[in-house]
Amino acid sequence: MKVQPITELRHIRSIKRLLADNPRDKLLFVMGINSGLRVQDLLALKVSDVRNLAVGARVSIKEKKTGKSNVLLINKEISSALQEYFASTSLEDWHYLFKSRKGHNYPLTTFAVTKYVKKWCEAINLKGNFGAHTLRKTWTYMQRTVHGTSWEVLAKRLNHSTPAVTMRYMGIQAEEVEAVLLKDI
Repeated sequence: MKVQPITELRHIRSIKRLLADNPRDKLLFVMGINSGLRVQDLLALKVSDVRNLAVGARVSIKEKKTGKSNVLLINKEISSALQEYFASTSLEDWHYLFKSRKGHNYPLTTFAVTKYVKKWCEAINLKGNFGAHTLRKTWTYMQRTVHGTSWEVLAKRLNHSTPAVTMRYMGIQAEEVEAVLLKDI
């Protein structure tokens, strides 16, 4: 079973509140749902990649899965979460941004992020199948449903190889199709 997006803004707000006292995890969540990037690409970021960046700044990345170029754009939410995180920690520029607490300078793993996302969703009584990829899927879902972003633009951002991949990825629900059918012309 594929992981699901978080589909309600109130649940997103609840998770942000839940993570208010954990700046690293809050940054991970905020960056994941605001960037459209895969978690493995976020986990590869170093502190030096994002320290002191203003809203609108760009960070070039090379996707691990595809080898394609992509970009992390710093929006207001990400900027605020970065500031909170850096104010709470004394990481060096050469450290991974999402440094594991297990010592040395290792980043969190995708498996660890999956456990975190499941725990966060459980903590707010959100039912479903959630994992690391939920963050990217949440970004896609919110862009499509809240902001009305076209699937063509989403396909470009997600760096999918074909439009068919994006259409499957978006997982349009039967209820959405029925809602369209109820609209009068």
